[in-house]
Amino acid sequence: MIGVLGGTFDPVHFGHLRPALDLLKRLPLDEIRFIPCRAPPHRPPPVATAQQRWYMLSTVLHRISGLRADDRELRRRGPSYTVDTLEGLRGELGDPETLCLIMGSDAYCGFPTWHRWRDILHLAHLIVVKRPGSDLAACGEAAELLEHRGLEGPQQLTQGPSGGILVCEVSLLDISATEIRACIAAGEQPRYLLPGAVWAYIRRNGLYGAHA
Repeated sequence: MIGVLGGTFDPVHFGHLRPALDLLKRLPLDEIRFIPCRAPPHRPPPVATAQQRWYMLSTVLHRISGLRADDRELRRRGPSYTVDTLEGLRGELGDPETLCLIMGSDAYCGFPTWHRWRDILHLAHLIVVKRPGSDLAACGEAAELLEHRGLEGPQQLTQGPSGGILVCEVSLLDISATEIRACIAAGEQPRYLLPGAVWAYIRRNGLYGAHA
């Protein structure tokens, strides 16, 4: 069972890593693949280059068991649509393999606006992460989907390779890449927000306005 976590990772930080490690403990996942996007279709382009973001991500993940960096979107031309990524994974891994697309609750509420979103549900389960005790404020089509496709527990993920939606409570850290970049540009040090190897690379290469 493979988890799929997309994003710009501009830069990767503990707010990405901590929830992923929680999911590895709570769910029957063999691994989680971090897949940095080349050209996000619904947000401004990343600040760091694809090569810089890949270096930071792969440097951190190769030290963490169960987490793996995957550069397929960086190698693909055009907008980084999730459905294309999942189709590629499905073609490589085969129909029996269970795929789980991981997203936050905010992203899930907008899921019905995604490119070919119905096809995504044929390719993977959705894992919607939220803070313990918080409500999932899904409405409209997203709420209807959850009502019809919601899973009661992690073990139901093993009953089919795709199509279900599991809401999972994990430890979400209040850290954002936007705030980290602003902190660095202001001349501050983002200690305890991202791995030391990432901060060293940022300083060494002057990313986000950092000074060596």
